[in-house]
Amino acid sequence: MKAGFNTFMARVDAAEYSICRKLNRGASFAIPRRLFQIASRLGDGIIWYVLLALLPALYGAVAVKPAIVMALTGALGVAIYKFLKRIFVRERPFITHTTIDLAMAPLDRYSFPSGHTLHAVSFAWQATMHFPELGWILVPLAALIAGSRVVLGLHYPTDVLAGAAIGASLAELGCTLV
Repeated sequence: MKAGFNTFMARVDAAEYSICRKLNRGASFAIPRRLFQIASRLGDGIIWYVLLALLPALYGAVAVKPAIVMALTGALGVAIYKFLKRIFVRERPFITHTTIDLAMAPLDRYSFPSGHTLHAVSFAWQATMHFPELGWILVPLAALIAGSRVVLGLHYPTDVLAGAAIGASLAELGCTLV
């Protein structure tokens, strides 16, 4: 069973290689590389912690419950993506394909799913649902974080898509709780 799964994943990795390589070429230019590195670093969590602290400061008591629910869905997201990474053990593109250049150190070894994307989508979605005026900054930021993961050689496109789908599901769950 595991051998068959590993063969399947190797085929998926190979199918995504050309997309990864094309997007990864963007990291060979200083300005795009730096932009994506900054976005990725923000996606490590700092931007979401700042957002959670700022919502009640900016919006008062009406933002307390959404911020708490966002924190809870964020914690659930961590548990989900760590569990899935232990199950799928998909090596990052720069490990599998030597022509993919690593443009930023990874936080862990495995790539599936993208935790950065999961949280970017979840937090941006929930915050924008409650406070639509934040969408003009949070939606492009989430897209930049998600894109950065492939450009920097850290994830395959399907890692990012899976992270986005899980993040959207968590966001919908969170929105039903508020």
